[in-house]
Amino acid sequence: MKSLGSIRRSFAPWNDPDAKPYIVFENVTKRFGDFTAVNNLSLKIYEREFFALLGASGCGKSTLLRMLAGFDEPTAGRILLDGQDLRGIPPYRRPVNMMFQSYALFPHMTVEANIAFGLKQEGMAKADIEKRVAEMLKLVKLERFAKRKPHQLSGGQRQRVALARSVAKRPKVLLLDEPLGALDKKLREETQFELMDQQQELGLTFVVVTHDQEEAMTMADRIAIMDKGEVMQVATPAEVYEAPSSRFVAGFVGNVNMIEGTVSGRENGVARISDGNGLTIKAENIGDAAAGSAVAFAIRPEKIKVSSRKPDDPGVNVVEGEIYDIAYLGDMTVYHVKLADGQVVKASALNASRITDDPLTWNDRAFISFRPDAGVVLTR
Repeated sequence: MKSLGSIRRSFAPWNDPDAKPYIVFENVTKRFGDFTAVNNLSLKIYEREFFALLGASGCGKSTLLRMLAGFDEPTAGRILLDGQDLRGIPPYRRPVNMMFQSYALFPHMTVEANIAFGLKQEGMAKADIEKRVAEMLKLVKLERFAKRKPHQLSGGQRQRVALARSVAKRPKVLLLDEPLGALDKKLREETQFELMDQQQELGLTFVVVTHDQEEAMTMADRIAIMDKGEVMQVATPAEVYEAPSSRFVAGFVGNVNMIEGTVSGRENGVARISDGNGLTIKAENIGDAAAGSAVAFAIRPEKIKVSSRKPDDPGVNVVEGEIYDIAYLGDMTVYHVKLADGQVVKASALNASRITDDPLTWNDRAFISFRPDAGVVLTR
């Protein structure tokens, strides 16, 4: 079986035409005065999904989360949760809970008191609170720290306390607004996997807002790429990366080379794309690109090979150029190759061994090569 990228788990209700979405944004618009933060947006999220809203600052992702939480109301459209219209329902009556980047822990309370706070507010019996708090401490592996105050914990431990407090009330949906932004890089990477594991163990629906592409790609089952209050693409991490729907998505997620040109012909699912400056390549994955249409061939750097010798394979695209820049990053080497038409193509090579048989350096003549199916043709 072939798949577009690795599959983390078989969970994929969005591919089932009979599956009922759990959260529905239906033609939602949100305006603040003359500014439109969310523009006629429709989106479906499924139960037990780990869903990420990804985009630059000001794209509307946090506004979307706040409307789901009940802190803001849509100007137009509606939001449904498990079939119920949420309009007019205050935040404290919605079966959702929100975990903020700051964690908002009470500094004067112990870990267990922080976790118990919301349960006490709801009037839960003392014995039930103690049992639930013990369950939450075990879930986040903080039993030994129950009597400590937040200032006595590391950033990652505080994050886990905030998570335990957020899920202690057993909401149907947990909303996470930049939940790992306060952590350092190494701890953030470790905590991403912890959150994934805990989400699956809890069986809750997680909706996370982030501007960190790697974070969204690591944790989410699906990602909604947002720009200027609109959703540009909703897909799995592998689909967003390997099959972006537009130039914007291709450029926003990861590194990419865009070879702009015109379809000079197509035959048997293969197009010839010419840039008008002497460069012509063969490309598959051409969609509905018609002959004569302006397109971009988007290809990731790791799909391009660089060598000092011209490849013999007649089935690949081969272009000669000059090494313009090199970056050695330890696990990989990144080459910038300037082509005859002045375009600079980025290629990356995995450093699988300590010694290279084909060393290249600045100003060397080199050949880049890539398969016709290594990229995707974009029409918008």
